[in-house]
Amino acid sequence: MKAIDWYFDFVSGYAYLQFEQLDRLPGSVSINFKPILFAGLLNHFGHLGPAELPPKRLQTYRHWVWLGEQLGISLQMPPAHPFNSLAALRIAIACGEGREVIATIFRFIWQEGRDAGDADEIAELAARLGIADASATLADTSFKTKLRANTREAVARGVFGVPTSVVDEQSFWGLDATEMLIAYLHGTHRFDSDAYLRIHNLPVGASRK
Repeated sequence: MKAIDWYFDFVSGYAYLQFEQLDRLPGSVSINFKPILFAGLLNHFGHLGPAELPPKRLQTYRHWVWLGEQLGISLQMPPAHPFNSLAALRIAIACGEGREVIATIFRFIWQEGRDAGDADEIAELAARLGIADASATLADTSFKTKLRANTREAVARGVFGVPTSVVDEQSFWGLDATEMLIAYLHGTHRFDSDAYLRIHNLPVGASRK
């Protein structure tokens, strides 16, 4: 049985859309859900997120809505984006990072269009997941530590964006890599041919620096 480490942040509409398609993966595959802080990746690699570039922000949101329609996945944009996803990520960790927990949080944000950056909304979400005192849970340093550890682990494995699936130490980044991941898991495509091996040592032809 192959195991996938699925790195994600609830702030990403692409992560939500891929999550809703994970049942397309072979039944013999197990998934380890790994909540990470996308902003931590951006800070480490010196990137801007798609929502931080005004023209790309609008295009990204249009793409999410369009993809939801095309894929038949219910999607309602949250009231503000980007939003602070720390509370949702810590709650996911506190609840054990299981698939049903992740589904509840993603759908709260991306199907109901709720505000994961609002304390009252987070309290309601936490209550759905059986957490009576959201404030105490969010203040628990062990959940903060686990989130930081997950994010450091992702960086160490070369994860630079969300969602990213890592299986057999091969990374499949983004919603548009879903078909590539499925092909790999079914064994219908190999990524060790000469064409793929060549790109590992492809020289840089020009640099902006």
